[in-house]
Amino acid sequence: MSTLNQDLRVSYVQANLVWEDPISNCAQLEESLQNLQGHTDVIVLPEMFSTGFSMSAMGAEISAGPTVQWMKLQAARLQVLLIGSLKIKESGKYFNRLLAVHPSGKIDSYDKRHLFRMGNEDSFYTAGNSTCLISYKSWSIAPFVCYDLRFPVWSRNVDLKYDLAVYVANWPAARTHAWSSLLRARAIENLAYVVGVNRVGVDGNQLEYAGASSIVSFKGEDLLLLSSEALIQTETLSFEALQDFRDKFPAHLDADDFTLQA
Repeated sequence: MSTLNQDLRVSYVQANLVWEDPISNCAQLEESLQNLQGHTDVIVLPEMFSTGFSMSAMGAEISAGPTVQWMKLQAARLQVLLIGSLKIKESGKYFNRLLAVHPSGKIDSYDKRHLFRMGNEDSFYTAGNSTCLISYKSWSIAPFVCYDLRFPVWSRNVDLKYDLAVYVANWPAARTHAWSSLLRARAIENLAYVVGVNRVGVDGNQLEYAGASSIVSFKGEDLLLLSSEALIQTETLSFEALQDFRDKFPAHLDADDFTLQA
């Protein structure tokens, strides 16, 4: 849990991704990020931001591939923590891997635990088996990917170890209500801010995405207006307000004990 009362500026990028085209996606994202320099601390991109939610080897990279190098370049240039997931090939397996790239070039990673069987993700990718905790500017950040949102035990904020949960997603428009409802639920039950970043547009499987990216307070309140357009939004998160609420409403002290087996 954080110890310093430092505000954190968080920006999310709700983008219309080009299907299985990392070069085009990185180019359009790089252009859209220009105005954030000096105005934010954390930038969050959607799930599989370089390819869209694709079950093929197209656009997959090794852990030191060009898109990873692009992320390192942007994080250093903008002096931000840059978060997003992409296809990674490692030891003959494929992973939907979230990367959190620090300005220094340090990378924290998280492999998506819950693979979306209805989209055959479990047939192509290998599931992760461990959570991740990112430390940045005195904040503790827990990253998750899309379908993970439906599993509250996996996101459980044991002993309030994280202050902010981040969910990157390609969440179809047909289930937007579930997306928005679950983001609020995860914030309320975990006494933490939640950022959910989704894409817009139509992918190569003709699935439509309605965005509805959101930054949610620890009380479950949407801090920004929801939109179905491609856009970037930034919100300043107050650690002092978070800590004050936790002190006055310490519901975590009454949480049930159990053991999670991955």
